[in-house]
Amino acid sequence: MTITFDRDHAQRSALVLRDERLQLTPAVPPGRGWAPAHLEVADLCAAECADIGTVLKRLTTAQQIFDGLPPPTDNRVAAFNSLYFTITDRVAQSLRGSGVRDKEFLELLDVEFAKRYFRALRLWGDDDAATPDAWEVLFRRAQDHGVSKLAAAMLGVNAHINHDLALALVSTWEQLGPPDGDETHPDYLLINKIFFEEIPGLRRRYSTPLQLRIDGLVGTLDDWSQRVLVSVTRAHAWEQAERLWALRDDPDDLDRALLVMDRASAYIGELLLLGDDVVNRGGRLLRGALRRDGKDVTGR
Repeated sequence: MTITFDRDHAQRSALVLRDERLQLTPAVPPGRGWAPAHLEVADLCAAECADIGTVLKRLTTAQQIFDGLPPPTDNRVAAFNSLYFTITDRVAQSLRGSGVRDKEFLELLDVEFAKRYFRALRLWGDDDAATPDAWEVLFRRAQDHGVSKLAAAMLGVNAHINHDLALALVSTWEQLGPPDGDETHPDYLLINKIFFEEIPGLRRRYSTPLQLRIDGLVGTLDDWSQRVLVSVTRAHAWEQAERLWALRDDPDDLDRALLVMDRASAYIGELLLLGDDVVNRGGRLLRGALRRDGKDVTGR
């Protein structure tokens, strides 16, 4: 696969993406870290992640930690962590079945994928500027009730797929050999199927009453659109990983490519928040109108 990389264009793109993102970002209280659970998160992220069973145990511990962080039971990182556990558990079940061609590839990819999440948690806890911008969009809103749990979960999915997945693929290929689409890509696509099956329940798990009302009105359209989105973003992640793989022997160009990927993912995250804010504002107006009419938000 021949890759042409324009380093000047990449550098300009990174600057533009940063500036555009900053224009979208409202004033958010400064500060990093996981107080009052800094030590617990640090210990969690320092633990070895050897197989998918270990990943599930660490995600379970993470859930217990984030459920206890402010606001209690409403921490926005906890919403994503819960979704991530559900998908990972389904992958673990698939590995025990006969539908996976290359179990070593799929399990190692899952482990490398999880490592990126725990690394981001550690960096944020250490107040390290190396925290990926893609994850910062979610972490900065960990205690923000103005962000719906559904949006928070989607912010985590955005960071994990649009930023982390390509990196996890490259790391997997470094350990198992160059990308072999014919052999391993079907197993990669198996995760799409898992997402498709879990999306409706996951979305409704985090939805507000208004979001559930909208969900009922549009029928299966949102399920279909989110399936398309998952397919497209995961296909893009594979292609992005192939580009990174081709640049792996040129540290300068690789760094530029990684910076653009991170900032583009962060920009998408801010756009997701804009959409969530529009829905939330509309919901508040609707609730006010319904109260005046003596109804609740569901229209009863």
